[in-house]
Amino acid sequence: MAAKKTADVTTEAGAGGSAVPTARGVAEAAPEELAVRPGEEPWTPDEVAEARAELEGEVRRLQEELAASEAALAGLMRDSGEGAGHDEADTGTKNITREHEMALAANARATLEQTQHALQRLDAGTYGLCEVCGKPIGKARMQAFPRATLCVEDKQKQERRG
Repeated sequence: MAAKKTADVTTEAGAGGSAVPTARGVAEAAPEELAVRPGEEPWTPDEVAEARAELEGEVRRLQEELAASEAALAGLMRDSGEGAGHDEADTGTKNITREHEMALAANARATLEQTQHALQRLDAGTYGLCEVCGKPIGKARMQAFPRATLCVEDKQKQERRG
């Protein structure tokens, strides 16, 4: 198993108040140091910049989505009082809407955490390494799914286990 690099990562508010993870005390990994599978071309600086920009854009989008979802939830909670004129169907509809909004917020939160973790791995130089076996995930897979943390083999094992 390969040793993993870790980074002390914090979030800082940038332009527009978006918090994007930044590494502190860790030199950013050179693109050619990022893992690739045998036969793949090394990462170029442009490819790394593109991956970083995509991940940072996703962080901002998810933060906005989460803020909107939390505002909608606050409105649903405020309006959920049992008042005159509300029948069981209205209450049921409000409950379903609230549960749906809570599920959307939970999904956005989980995806945001995965995206921030991918940025941390990019800064630490472990981007593209499987978190289970330590082998390269593959550049093509990372470009298709930038938040990937497992190689295809370990992802298949995980999915079989349920």
